[in-house]
Amino acid sequence: MEIRHLRCFLAVADELHFGRAAARLHMTQPPLSQQVRSLERELGTRLFERSSRRVALTAAGEALLAPARRILDEEAVASRVVDAARVGQVGRVRIGFAGTTAYGVLPTLRRRVAREFPGIEMVLHSQVYSEAAAGLVQDGELEFGFVSLPVRPALDWLPLTVERLVCALPAGHRLSEADHVDITELAAEEFVAFPHARGSAVRDLVMRACHDAGFTPDVVQESPDPFSLLTMVAADVGVALVLESAGRVQLDQVVIRPLRDDVQLAVGLAWSRPAVSPAVLTVLDVARRTFPVAAGTP
Repeated sequence: MEIRHLRCFLAVADELHFGRAAARLHMTQPPLSQQVRSLERELGTRLFERSSRRVALTAAGEALLAPARRILDEEAVASRVVDAARVGQVGRVRIGFAGTTAYGVLPTLRRRVAREFPGIEMVLHSQVYSEAAAGLVQDGELEFGFVSLPVRPALDWLPLTVERLVCALPAGHRLSEADHVDITELAAEEFVAFPHARGSAVRDLVMRACHDAGFTPDVVQESPDPFSLLTMVAADVGVALVLESAGRVQLDQVVIRPLRDDVQLAVGLAWSRPAVSPAVLTVLDVARRTFPVAAGTP
């Protein structure tokens, strides 16, 4: 049973006139009659009673009406879905992220994509640090990853924001009321930091900043996420250098102070060149329109 046969059957059933049904389908009457007869042969029964004066549905024709309409409706839905996928209006996009930068950017991006393109499903994978995210994107396990910039040559990237390091101190710390903290003043402190083995760009940036200041930080404990890290600071386990967006995590026993030196981290969205789907391009377009730093980026 073919879709074209059902389309012809329904046109005749609606009009109860082969001539008007043929005109509605933009075809001549003989081919229409052939299509209906072909369907009747396939089903082994007559669907219409025909005479020189009238056309009427048989009992079998009446029974076929509802299923035929459902089939054509589903065919129309399938066609629309395929068209939407082709132009990037539907699809599944996986995004890896970690840290407070993503917490600030990702909700805005996801909400706008959901509002403008509800057929695109964004699947979010948390605690995927920058280097790990880049690897998963390159391997095709993720469509996007939040990464520090610049990123590995095999990937394309879109800059989203620039963050600065700040100092997180336990309340009552000797430096908690300072206007600025010089990194050299932290040389004798115990630190809490993101895990060394997880590919954290913030961890790498902190280590470089301390080395540039002439010391290696004494990391006494590690934490996989900003909230846990700042909880350790509040508990006086140690101090931490974190991105300024970590200030969104409000803890009463933590004081955030700017650094005297301007230590920056550029953050962007990375994707793999060979694996760009229409849905990925759609999300990229939304990102470019949403974040000022990305505006005008080729």
